[in-house]
Amino acid sequence: QVQLVESGGGLVQAGGSLRLSCAASGRTFSTSTMGWFRQAPGTERAFVAAITLSSGSTYYEASMKGRFTISRDNAKNTVYLQMNSLKPEDTAVYVCAQMIGTPARTTYYSTTNYYSYWGQGTQVTVSS
Repeated sequence: QVQLVESGGGLVQAGGSLRLSCAASGRTFSTSTMGWFRQAPGTERAFVAAITLSSGSTYYEASMKGRFTISRDNAKNTVYLQMNSLKPEDTAVYVCAQMIGTPARTTYYSTTNYYSYWGQGTQVTVSS
């Protein structure tokens, strides 16, 4: 069974940085695609970024590209989300998710239904 455990969230001032980690268990890690999503109170879960673990190919929600960087360490079964120049509107619970295999279309990266496993999330709060 796959387990995903996020860490690294916290309280940061606007303009600051945080690095989130997602540690995964399970034998399918290296052949998976990992994604980060976020959910603010009263909103739907929104796509942030994704990475295909075999190739390292990355995919970002357009408004976050340039500020956020997703990376992976396959030896540690861990995916990271480096977040820079944080804004109060980045405040949310950040959740990582695992998709088995590589999506057939790039639109699938941002589609929650294609992810099979989800973590519990880590809270990120950005103060103004």
